[in-house]
Amino acid sequence: MLAIAGLVAGAIAGWSVIPMGMIAVGVAIVAVWLFLQGRQADAKSFLGQRSTQVGTNALLTTLAVLIILGFLNFLAARTPARVDLTENQVFTLAPETQQVVRNLPDPVKVWVFAPQGEPQDRELLESYRRLGDKVSFEFVDPQAQPSLAKRLEVKSPGDVVVEVPAKNRKQFVQTVSMGASDNPTVAAQRLSEVKLTSALEQLTSDRRRLAYVVQGHGERPLAPGQGAMSEAAKLLGDRSFDVKPLVLASTKAVPTDANVVIVAGSQKPFLPAEVETLKTYLNRGGNLLLLLDPTEKPLGLEPLLKDWGVDLDRRVIVDSSAQGLAGLGPADAIVSQYGDHPITKELQGNISFFSLARPLGVADIKDVKRTELLFTSDRSWAESDLKSDPLQYDQGKDQRGPLVLGVALTRPATPSPPPQPSPAPNNSPTPNPQPSRLVVIGNSTFATDGYVGQVVNGDVFLNSVRWLSGADEQALSVRPKEAKNRRITLSVAQAAIAGWLALVILPLLGFGSAVFVWWRRR
Repeated sequence: MLAIAGLVAGAIAGWSVIPMGMIAVGVAIVAVWLFLQGRQADAKSFLGQRSTQVGTNALLTTLAVLIILGFLNFLAARTPARVDLTENQVFTLAPETQQVVRNLPDPVKVWVFAPQGEPQDRELLESYRRLGDKVSFEFVDPQAQPSLAKRLEVKSPGDVVVEVPAKNRKQFVQTVSMGASDNPTVAAQRLSEVKLTSALEQLTSDRRRLAYVVQGHGERPLAPGQGAMSEAAKLLGDRSFDVKPLVLASTKAVPTDANVVIVAGSQKPFLPAEVETLKTYLNRGGNLLLLLDPTEKPLGLEPLLKDWGVDLDRRVIVDSSAQGLAGLGPADAIVSQYGDHPITKELQGNISFFSLARPLGVADIKDVKRTELLFTSDRSWAESDLKSDPLQYDQGKDQRGPLVLGVALTRPATPSPPPQPSPAPNNSPTPNPQPSRLVVIGNSTFATDGYVGQVVNGDVFLNSVRWLSGADEQALSVRPKEAKNRRITLSVAQAAIAGWLALVILPLLGFGSAVFVWWRRR
């Protein structure tokens, strides 16, 4: 007993004087016992005793079990293996994810800016790390390491950033919640395999997407300056986008390599030919982002938008809830309600603001799928006369909120006309183009320098561009895995019956059976 206690104490607390002394005393006592046994009887009689044989057998069996357990633990440590017994394999990464991780050209580190992450997030990251030595992760307190948070451009606690140190490239994944894991809202904001794998694939891929920004109508410039979009362009560049200007008047068609076309803050009308160019681009499966401020004259885009069921209201949104907030005035529309769409699904509970914005009218159009993205508060209205003092809601002239400030639309693309028949017949089917996508937001100021980094303004812009270009969709088709709900819902009567069965009837049956057996044996 002393020897075993010394071994346990040494293995746990270290090999100090006390554990070594306990082992030495225990071995000495065993040696004295063997010596005394040898003096009382000769060795042959001692070894022939039944107690000696039983004790030796027990000792050898115990040593064999310990050796086998040690060998199994050694093999488990050298070659770890896991068996996922869940029905949907929720603890196993998808084959597509395993392929991406194993093919990583450079080491990747995942930074989670939360001192103590959720156990589910840690387990997910451990699954990535077990696939090889190319993926590592670390949970960081942003307040304890502000320089690291600044270098990775962390905005809020819970941000997850994937970095490739060798190439000095980084990719924002999402902001995970740090609340209780049993909260359904928090559970929906945990780290996702779909998004993490998508970020790894985009970050390590040499493929970059192209975003063309239309110029020539007083739009927001890309170079730094007053009212420019240089910060927004930099954000796109950090997320594998190349941003280029596009002058529609000098081209007959939108370049075929365009993943998305952006029109931001136009002040002068478009030529009919330019509008036709954008229509053709959308019809063949293009993706268009329109950030349109209120203007005194029509922009010429009204016929294009009418085909999608969108009407540009020329009034300006006034929001009385913005009064009293630092740096905001009545012409700054605050948005805290978002639609159920990939662009805005993770923005719930956050605010964004839009200075001098216009509301949008929406209508149902055949084959057009529409989702309203941004809603103003019920304390807002569409003001028809900004020069009035004071600004107040006028019945019959103004429109009471909530107002729609942004909308996302999809429509099947129009297939290109078939080619002229050739001498050699070609029976292969013509592939259908991708559906056309259109996002319209009645403001462009939120994406300009100084504004795009405020609250979640930048997320609205980046998410819109990513959804339009398809960058938000995992090309490897990784599907989220969720455990099936196996809970049993009982009525009041069923719960009462179950309680009586478990607490009264079954115990009485068992007790009665025991009494009956005892009586029969008597």
